[in-house]
Formats: sequence, C-alpha cells, structure tokens
Amino acid sequence: MTDPDDLLLSDTERLHALTALGDHYAAGRLDDPEFHSRSGDVAAARTLGQLRGSFSDLPGGMPLTSVDGMIVQSATAGGGELVRSSSSSPAVSDPDRELQDLRKRGRTVETLDGLVLGATLVAFLILQFVVGWDFAWIVWPSLVLTLGVPRAIMQFSDSDEELYEELKESDDEARKERLRAATERIRELGDGRETRD
Repeated sequence: MTDPDDLLLSDTERLHALTALGDHYAAGRLDDPEFHSRSGDVAAARTLGQLRGSFSDLPGGMPLTSVDGMIVQSATAGGGELVRSSSSSPAVSDPDRELQDLRKRGRTVETLDGLVLGATLVAFLILQFVVGWDFAWIVWPSLVLTLGVPRAIMQFSDSDEELYEELKESDDEARKERLRAATERIRELGDGRETRD
C-alpha cells in the first residue's frame, strides 16, 4: 500500500494549498518573507508529504489529507477565516491587550445593536400590522435609549467607538492588502508552473 505522504498532487490540490496559505497570510499569521518562502515551497511540492512543513505550525494543519488512498481537501481551507487560537499569549503587551479588549467589546456592542434593531423592527411590525395599534411608531424613539444600554453595560464610550471604527478600518485595509499580495503571489507561482510544463 502506498504511503499517503507519497501521493502525487494535482495542480488543483496545489492551488487549494496555496489558497489556504493565502488565508493564513491574510489573517496575519505569516509575514511577507514567510509567505513568499512557504508559497514557493507549496507551488513546487510534488507529493502530499512535501506540504507538511509549510503547514505544521499553522492552525488547522494541512489543508489536504489522505483518505483511502485519495487526496481530499479539508474544510478548514478556502474562502474564510481559518481556526483561531483561543489561548492568549503571556507575552502580549498592555497596549496590545487593551486593543484586543476594545475589539472584543466593540464586536459585542455591534452584535447587541443588531439584536436591538431587529427586536425593535419586529415589535413595530407586530404592533402596527398584527395588533393594528396606531401608535406603533413609539418604538422608534425608544430605540435611542435602548441602543445606549449595551454601551453602558460594556463601558463603551463615544471615544471607544471612534477608536474601534478606526481599528476596524485599519484591520480591513491590512487584510485587503495581504489578500491582494497573496493573490498576486499565487498568480505568479501559477504562471511560473505553466511556463515550466
């Protein structure tokens, strides 16, 4: 029986592995030199075993596995965020910890805002159309007060909200840039492989 590590990769499987590596790069787990080095290794890999070193220290592990002598794509790779590490590093500095806390509180407030808006809309629709109450509009002015409750509970001030929005924008821009660079690198490696074949 063939050793799973000796199974030969197809171009589609290599591309899947490159995409998974690009997701890790876009998530900030790899810096530019690491991504370029590993993506080159993945593009040059001929067997499943040759991919292991490029994914050994990344969450989710290998984006390809062997099942009954076949190579299959794992669900952790592809379009979205890969497995996140839930353990916090003791080496994280206080400003980093503060930013992480702000991000966490900001996401919680955003989620609660969505729930409050949804509940208000449902209440309005029920009161207006099911109950037939002419004063159903009263739920909308109460929304201002209701939206303040999550902010008070989470101690999320106006300045925290402004900083959170800036952080989100900065994170989005950094992620877009890493995705663009990952896509460009994958395209480069794909073009190089086509010219070699």
